[in-house]
Amino acid sequence: MIEDAPPDAGAAERTYTLIGADGTARPSVTPGTLGGHRRQRLYGRLDCPSALRAIARGHYVRDRVFFADEATAVAAGYRPCAVCLSDQYARWKANREGIRTP
Repeated sequence: MIEDAPPDAGAAERTYTLIGADGTARPSVTPGTLGGHRRQRLYGRLDCPSALRAIARGHYVRDRVFFADEATAVAAGYRPCAVCLSDQYARWKANREGIRTP
């Protein structure tokens, strides 16, 4: 998460920047539950192996965004990650291609 408060600030003063359903960044006192990539317009778990590998290589961080929940990420126009949210991704892809899913 993007922390806007200095590292020595108390927990009550810490804020995070989350993307809202309209795609606008907003301060929040609670961290996001999902991370995403602004340019690729995808979201996934914070422990996604694919995202963590990219971050370790020095990529991804500049375009990293965070969401409070999945509904907000979808409303902002982001799609599920194929790696860490494979079931949601399969449904998203099938819906995009006009295939019925259970």
